[in-house]
Amino acid sequence: MRSKDLWLMAWRGLTRRPVRTILTALGITVAVASMVIFLSLGEGLRKVFTSELGGIGPDIQVSLNGFTQGLAPAPSLPDRTEADVRQLSQELGIVQVTPVVMALRTSLDPSQSVVFYGLPADQGIRAVFPKVTVVQGRALTQADEGQPVAVVGAKAAENLKLKIGSTLRLNRRAAVRVTGILNPESGLTDSFVFLPLSTLQKDIGAEGKLSLVAVKLRDPRQARTVATQLARRLNLEAQTQSDFLSFVERALRISDAVRFGISLIALIVGGLAVANTVMMGVFERTREFGTLRAIGARPAFVRALVLTESLLLSLVGGVFGILLGLVGIWGVNVYTQNLAGIDAAALTVRLTVLAFGISLLLGLVAGLIPARTAGNTQITDALGRA
Repeated sequence: MRSKDLWLMAWRGLTRRPVRTILTALGITVAVASMVIFLSLGEGLRKVFTSELGGIGPDIQVSLNGFTQGLAPAPSLPDRTEADVRQLSQELGIVQVTPVVMALRTSLDPSQSVVFYGLPADQGIRAVFPKVTVVQGRALTQADEGQPVAVVGAKAAENLKLKIGSTLRLNRRAAVRVTGILNPESGLTDSFVFLPLSTLQKDIGAEGKLSLVAVKLRDPRQARTVATQLARRLNLEAQTQSDFLSFVERALRISDAVRFGISLIALIVGGLAVANTVMMGVFERTREFGTLRAIGARPAFVRALVLTESLLLSLVGGVFGILLGLVGIWGVNVYTQNLAGIDAAALTVRLTVLAFGISLLLGLVAGLIPARTAGNTQITDALGRA
């Protein structure tokens, strides 16, 4: 019998039990959609970091513990490190040294969380983030050093409802006045609040401490060599942009594994639903299978028929699961655009292939036992049943 006829018979077998078939396909749809949405977060964040961090920021950043402290390291680096790096500037081809202090203010409401970024007012924000521009008010100037002023990213200004002249509280003891708002260009800087270095050090009690020292090179291609020299001579950690992206990639892979593990629970439940539906169909159609055997159908054909039904269920569930996942991804991106101005989720080709492949594998595995049971049906026993 032709494969077309096999698929047609499998479809007819499923449509005889429409409610059960629809509910089973819905279970697979939800399971695949949850996996697509969870894993799309990793794909989206990879795109964000690759596109937005690859072209901004320092060539090298010197810190005490590298990226082990996270993306906003606590001020723990002695401020004399800036002078130590400057002494090596001519020898190592360093054209700019920028001391940086970072502080993270968290909130139960993610939109109210903010990163405070302190750097020398005379160097300005573009010393580290050369692409940013001010759309309202003014940028930091040399006269702002030590003053309670701040330039706010576009998304931070929107979330915190700030405008030029607004007061922003850093903590219970300190507040600053907004003098500038940045143009919404980068999902990273859009959520930052930039302050003069000494202002932030004083307000968070970090006088004499830095989070990192940002280094710009005459030849960025020498970043790996210079970073090695700085780390060896200063006995500190020195990372390049590529090191940072590698760190992000490792972190995303770990989070991908966690999200896939969570999705796997839903996938297993969906697989059990397929196996249950197909197995019940096998028991209900024992007489039908016996008749097929009696008119000459081989056991392999009966097994193939049941396995095809299982694959067909998973195929339909996989297609609708990917479509439902797209809707979920759209919802996630609407939220993250409002929160931070970025698309945090993305459906890539490899994720689509993975989701569809796992769906079909789910159907194959779930149908093995029912198919074996159907293939072992004895003609006399099947036809002897009422």
